[in-house]
Amino acid sequence: MLAVDGPSGSGKSTLAGKIVADLAGRGVRVALVSTDEFATWDEPVSWWPRLETGVLEPLRAGRPGRYRRVDWSTCVPLPGEEVEIPVPEVLVLEGVSSGRARMRPSLSLLAWLDGGSEAERLDRGAERDGEGSRADLRRWQLFERGWFAVDGTRAAADRVVTSREW
Repeated sequence: MLAVDGPSGSGKSTLAGKIVADLAGRGVRVALVSTDEFATWDEPVSWWPRLETGVLEPLRAGRPGRYRRVDWSTCVPLPGEEVEIPVPEVLVLEGVSSGRARMRPSLSLLAWLDGGSEAERLDRGAERDGEGSRADLRRWQLFERGWFAVDGTRAAADRVVTSREW
């Protein structure tokens, strides 16, 4: 199990996608789960038990995992489609809090992605999610700054990656 963590707008989804494509290209059965499919503005990290019971516990037992994705298509988080995760050889968890302290004993690798200043990352996020999301993204940045400080995610990373490295 690999976690790709770091602040919003740092490029985690892009890097995780490249890792998954590379592994799949080598014939590895790989699955990707993004924390964006669980998190909402009101629940930035407290949704974790749904990931644990719906995906991680079944996969550890050799059974497919399942969860209901958050649908962000209207810029308002709503319940979305159900997703099934077949048992992979490698599971890539991607997103804010994917490398949280609770998960670290289960991880083979924790990668932290630095992605520039908060202002640069905010601009990338607003470009990705729409300018109307800028205020919510800024609040999210303030939350995650505190989260990462308390959780110690960057300091615990096996590998710190800058977006220039990949």
